[in-house]
Amino acid sequence: MKLFHDLLDSQGYETLQTREGLQALALARAHHPDLILMDIQLPEISGLEVTKWLKDDEELNHIPVIAVTAFAMKGDEERIRQGGCEAYISKPISVMHFLQTIRQHLG
Repeated sequence: MKLFHDLLDSQGYETLQTREGLQALALARAHHPDLILMDIQLPEISGLEVTKWLKDDEELNHIPVIAVTAFAMKGDEERIRQGGCEAYISKPISVMHFLQTIRQHLG
């Protein structure tokens, strides 16, 4: 996720980071970010589970969630979108596609 932070920072975006699902939820509640990049393979809790909690929360469900995964398999994008994510980016990333996706969801 450091690469994502560095790319976003270079474009003038501010970021908050965590590798913990519950902390991601707490940060979202405290800061109401414009967008969330969700690693699907979090260490303790699935990123899809955290996304479900975000989408079930009336104060947070409007925040776009972009899923990031290193394990792109057939059917993953559909499963991830059904899990509440607005977009899906697989690693290794294309920098241009990544930034385009971010801009698209930030309006």
